[in-house]
Amino acid sequence: MPLESTATELGFGKGWFAVDVVPETLRRTNLGALRAGDTVDLERALAYGQRMGGHLVQGHIDGTGVLTSVKEEGNSNVLRFRVPARLGRYLVEKGFVAVDGVSLTVVKAREQSFTVAVVPQTKRVTTLGRRKVGESVNIEVDILAKYARKALRGHAR
Repeated sequence: MPLESTATELGFGKGWFAVDVVPETLRRTNLGALRAGDTVDLERALAYGQRMGGHLVQGHIDGTGVLTSVKEEGNSNVLRFRVPARLGRYLVEKGFVAVDGVSLTVVKAREQSFTVAVVPQTKRVTTLGRRKVGESVNIEVDILAKYARKALRGHAR
């Protein structure tokens, strides 16, 4: 079976893999700060023709943000992230954002920050349940919002 990813090595059954990383990725992400053994969140890509029941996430990181607060609310954690305004302009309440590859619904959006609520299962099975205030995270904003903004920029004079 052919290897259908950009992984260069796979530690089958051992929980590891190796990849090549290009300078553009290092500029836009926190991957340069990772060390051997660090945990990352990965999700298999949706194959064309499959039923889609969630957010449209590409896995293309737009930039980084910083976790600024974690607040327990009922059985969830509400996480607040600070982001550059160039990313914040694409975030809207009840829209989506991917944080470290985890697709989430935006609870509140401001120009340079946003909050998400993380349910117990997401806390258990992703790195978001272990994130500490001050840590850098990878942010992917909605591709449709980016296209809409680009299309409307020419008409907003």
